[in-house]
Amino acid sequence: MSGLQFAHLIRLSDDTGLHEHADGPLPRREHGYCLDDVARGLVVLNREPGLPADLTALAEDYLAFVSYAQAEDGRFHNRLSPDRRWLDEPGLGDWWGRALWGLGTAAARSTVPAIRRAALECFDRSAHHRPSSVRTMAFAALGATEVLSADPLHASASALLGDITSYIGGPRPDANWPWPENRLFYANAVLPEALIAAGDLLGSDEVRDDGLRLLEWLLTVESRSFHLSPVPTGGWFLGEPRPAFDQQPIEAAAMADACARAYRVTSDPAWLDGVHRSIAWFNGDNDLGSLIHDEQTGGGYDGLTPSGPNINQGAESTLALISTRQHLRTLLRSTA
Repeated sequence: MSGLQFAHLIRLSDDTGLHEHADGPLPRREHGYCLDDVARGLVVLNREPGLPADLTALAEDYLAFVSYAQAEDGRFHNRLSPDRRWLDEPGLGDWWGRALWGLGTAAARSTVPAIRRAALECFDRSAHHRPSSVRTMAFAALGATEVLSADPLHASASALLGDITSYIGGPRPDANWPWPENRLFYANAVLPEALIAAGDLLGSDEVRDDGLRLLEWLLTVESRSFHLSPVPTGGWFLGEPRPAFDQQPIEAAAMADACARAYRVTSDPAWLDGVHRSIAWFNGDNDLGSLIHDEQTGGGYDGLTPSGPNINQGAESTLALISTRQHLRTLLRSTA
């Protein structure tokens, strides 16, 4: 049985893909699907140990969606209407990067050989692109990391991961603002995570340590009184008020992923504090003391507003909840 952990993800899914939006716990089918979310779903399903048959079948559906979204030149469509029509032209936005992340994870971790082969073929078809967005490339770099973990000699994954340092750069010399961008935006921890992964897998201590330094600063900036206080949807810079809203679950999930990787790379238990804070944010240890998930449905709430949680339970927030809790049931359990 898949249990409550994945119950709401199943509720949001059908034989086409994953519905993007929800009204409370109910899928808003009229809004259709987006590759961004399906690719994230491919990540969390394929990194779940001992995936049961029903969720393996769901992972196959998600992979079929990603493959269908891929153009011959390796770009991807993102938005699919409820009547299965693409609403955009293939491109290289964040959805391209997340697609490679999902494909790389499936290629490396699926227990089904056919899924691994198909995912790797799709990954290879797209890995030659170099989009302009730093976050898009960082998401793709995490997919390359997965491929390299299974095949350290994989050429296109190695080339893609090797290029991430030129996109992100190292920390700035300003101790108050070492961040490589002029403002914090969204899913911020993916940038240091990509550097940590690249430095670790490609054998560069300098790149790895740059990522660790940026992540340490980010965790400090995104914490208040020892609980996570993510930056709001509009981003943040020094001197702007905190806490600020709306806070998004994707920020907590990115922090959990990055701190979990930092722990695996360094074996320093101090990094587990960032994982704990991210899990606790969903459980009410946040700026308003509010639960950011529905205990009855297993869905994640869509954000933390000044007046409390946004109780809609869409795909992005539910996947953020699942991915963060995966660390509770795997990484943290292994240290007990």
